[in-house]
Amino acid sequence: MPRRSQEDRSRTTKAALEQAGRRLFGERGFAGTSAEQLVAEAGVTRGALHHHYGDKRGLFVAVLEQLEVGNMAEIENAIAASGTDDLLAAMAIGLNTFLEICQRPEMIRIALYDAPAVLGWQAFRELEIRHGLGMTMRQLEAAREAGLIPDIPIHTVAHLLLAAITEAGHIVAHAADKDAARLEAQQSLMLLVGGLLLPQ
Repeated sequence: MPRRSQEDRSRTTKAALEQAGRRLFGERGFAGTSAEQLVAEAGVTRGALHHHYGDKRGLFVAVLEQLEVGNMAEIENAIAASGTDDLLAAMAIGLNTFLEICQRPEMIRIALYDAPAVLGWQAFRELEIRHGLGMTMRQLEAAREAGLIPDIPIHTVAHLLLAAITEAGHIVAHAADKDAARLEAQQSLMLLVGGLLLPQ
């Protein structure tokens, strides 16, 4: 019982810190949020922050991972909810969902603006690959198996498409008219995908 109680307290503390981090990092940014503000918002001690995450950066990384996992799940759920068996339609839904996510202030501030600077370019790129590359490769492999695209080097093409998708997210995030930018970005990305298609 004591061990279970300790595990429960640990989970509760981490959840409170991550919730506080997500809100404050999303509203004020990494540089504008202090460790003192984080622990006050979470209602925990400074020692709890250091114990679970090491420092403010460690908490930011945990919040970013949580955000990225949620984004991938949202994209997969949107595709599943559509009920479509059309691979191109599924790709369009997935891209549109991602670009809609890129319109959210929390996503813009944490993932698109602060993350490259806080993590450093290499670590940020590894995070993008970890969360986005697998989905991109699965969609390309499904398209190849369905005879929609030729026998291309899937891994390399997936990397290039992911770079284009990421850049499209930045375009939407920084656009004055985000809805118009999202539509243009989605159309442009589908043109890139369309260039891979075999004549049917």
